[in-house]
Parts: sequence; structure tokens; C-alpha cells
Amino acid sequence: MAKRVAVVLAGCGVFDGSEIHEASAVLVHLSREGAQAEVYAPNIPQMHVVDHMKGQPTPEQRNVLVESARIARGNIRDLAKLDVKGLDALIIPGGFGVAKNLSTWATQGKNCSISREVEDVLRAFHAAQKPIGLCCISPVLAAKIFPGCELTVGHDTECEQWPYAKTAESMKELGCRHVNKHVGEIHVDGRNKLVSTSAFMCNAPIHEIYDGIGKMVQEVVRLA
Repeated sequence: MAKRVAVVLAGCGVFDGSEIHEASAVLVHLSREGAQAEVYAPNIPQMHVVDHMKGQPTPEQRNVLVESARIARGNIRDLAKLDVKGLDALIIPGGFGVAKNLSTWATQGKNCSISREVEDVLRAFHAAQKPIGLCCISPVLAAKIFPGCELTVGHDTECEQWPYAKTAESMKELGCRHVNKHVGEIHVDGRNKLVSTSAFMCNAPIHEIYDGIGKMVQEVVRLA
């Protein structure tokens, strides 16, 4: 039987939704592993819409589920309808939508709140001891919900290669154990069944990011 893996998206586009290359890489690697991806997103308004040419917010209003459907080619479900009983694992790609639409990390950092639907889903998979894959910024969701867990968002020292390294320090302040890893590596928290990789938290060639996500997906499927 093919493993059924829920993939939760946060919109469409790095600055206000899911990072498209990360989401695509997750779906491609799941297919390669023979797993069945089931894509979900919350049916809520986006925090805001960003013009990706200018990097500036616009007056538009968009819906997270509707925008996520672009990546899923229309084959998507409302996150409120997710039933953990019929699924083997969960993966959440990164992108600023995780920090803006699935949580308030973008504006509140470690003091953020997590969307109730998203928190319920994470807790349900965790309670069922089913693996959870997280990449880029999405590990902050687990850091907030599961104190003492082990995760990586790459490195904790800011430099040109690691421009978002301060995220690791905020995660540590939540009681998370952050483990430094290169972009092509993953970290596995066996006790909590959390598999994380840095993806675009690192300023790296896109094929290296793709390969790191592949290792994350492989391990999530193996654990499922």
C-alpha cells in the first residue's frame, strides 16, 4: 500500500505563501518514493499579498486555499477536513506564508500564535506518532508547539550563506534544541518523529535545496 502523506500549503509564492520550489520538490520526491500526496490548505484570508517583482505589499486580498490550489493543480482540500486516521505522515513546506498565514511568526517571532487548525493537525500527527517533515521556516511551528524537540533551520550564525540564522536563536529560546546542518542534510528527532531540513534558509544553489528536501521526504516516508 502506498503511504498517504498530507502536504499542508500556505498560499502560492515565497513572500506571502508557500515557497513554490519547496512545495514542488516535496511533491516530486513523494512521487518518486511511491507515496500518495494529499494536499491541504486552510480556507482563510492571506495576511497580505506581496508583489513579487517589487517585494512590496499590494492592496489585493487573496485566500490561502485558493492560492495554494495553483500549486496543487486544483487537487486540494480544506485543511479543516483533514483526518489524521487515514494518513501516514505530514509535510509542511516553507515560505513566508508559514510565518504569515499559518502563524504570526513574521510579526511576533517566538511570541507568535499558531493557527488553530494548523496546531490541531500537528498535535494530531504527533499524538498518533506519525512522522512530520518540515523545511525552511516551517520548523518554527514545531518549536512553538513541542517544547524540547530537536530541529534544524540550518545554521545559527548569520552570514551571507545563512541570512536567516537568527531564527535558530529564537527557536532555542522556546526550549527547542537546534542542530546545525548543511543545506543537503536533515535532522531527525526520533523521539518526536520530526524530520527537518533548511532548504531556502540557506543561500545555496537550487539543486542542493532540492536534494536536501529529497532526503527529508525519504526519511518521512521511511518512518511512516
